[in-house]
Amino acid sequence: MTPDHQPLPLPAFGGGSLADVLPAVLHSLGVAGGAPGEMGLAATQRLCLVLVDGLGMNALLSHPGETPFLSSLLGRGASRAITSVFPTTTPIALTSLGTGLSPGEHGVTGLLIRLPEDGRLVNTLALPAQVDMRSLQPRSTAFERAARAGVVVTRVGPRAFDGAGLTEAGLRGGDYTSAESVGERVAAAAAAVRRPGRTFTYVYFGDLDATGHRQGCGSEAWRQELMHVDRLVEQLAEALPADATLVVTSDHGMVDVPVGKRWDVAAEPVLAEGVEVVAGDLRGVHVHTVHGGADDVLAAWRGTLGESFWVMPRDEAVESGLYGPVVVDHVRERIGDLVAAARDDSAVVDSRVLPPQMLGLVGLHGSLTQDELVVPLLVGQAEDE
Repeated sequence: MTPDHQPLPLPAFGGGSLADVLPAVLHSLGVAGGAPGEMGLAATQRLCLVLVDGLGMNALLSHPGETPFLSSLLGRGASRAITSVFPTTTPIALTSLGTGLSPGEHGVTGLLIRLPEDGRLVNTLALPAQVDMRSLQPRSTAFERAARAGVVVTRVGPRAFDGAGLTEAGLRGGDYTSAESVGERVAAAAAAVRRPGRTFTYVYFGDLDATGHRQGCGSEAWRQELMHVDRLVEQLAEALPADATLVVTSDHGMVDVPVGKRWDVAAEPVLAEGVEVVAGDLRGVHVHTVHGGADDVLAAWRGTLGESFWVMPRDEAVESGLYGPVVVDHVRERIGDLVAAARDDSAVVDSRVLPPQMLGLVGLHGSLTQDELVVPLLVGQAEDE
């Protein structure tokens, strides 16, 4: 329980989270070690998984006119709502997707991670990578397991992601096809699904998230991009063979954060006192304190942020299951001494360490609101036609 005794929203680990999607995919493809969980994916020889970065379930439900195709999948077969993981941010969520593990197991715990072994603060989305990403996350991925089992695995995405950064941490395995434009990705994915044998194809679309960050997820630009996403997924579905399964999901949703609801640690002495470094994300914050300072910092952050944030000690966050049912020792050390999660449209920034381009973003994510945490799992299968 949090200090005001309201339950903390938690990811649905164990069957209903993003970490459970690829174990279900492997099971549907007949790969040993896969687990059906609660996903209900039928057996198939060809599966295409589409990841639309930044598409929350609430946003999808709120825009049926802009999403006729995606909305048509909502009431079909195994389609359902699932949760992301915490923090609800791309590197953490996609590593959970790719590995089938909770953040407490795979260790990618924030956009920014303070490495306990040397105190470095690393940006997990940086290109080139600021750290050896395979060492940061050495556990095998579902893509690697599928490839070892004889499944033809193809990952389709921007050229810059091939063998670099986050891809190496949680999405490695099989072949990578570089495709920059939407048309190139649709064509490449459709061709990959048709390769001989069992096929597993993953394709990434990131423009919705990027538009939301720059313009806000309440903007006309974001709405236009959502319409574009709906059409491109429909085009991909039309290009797939009749016996293929299409799965569409997302890593997180998004909220717009007004300028007046952002606390900057660099400008707020009460938030900076006793703080060594701020990591995690802007709405799912890891606060690393000076030795012996955690209690004072906890009181200061709770008193300053008030009802806008859940603020809790690391042990409480871990024991609640926020990072999954298991948090291994070396991962626990990557989590802040305190964890702060936004309850409304607020954020905490630290202009001393954040890249300048992040400080001006309109749409943000990282916390546990329904807009961020709940994402769609949309499934189209031949028997649904």
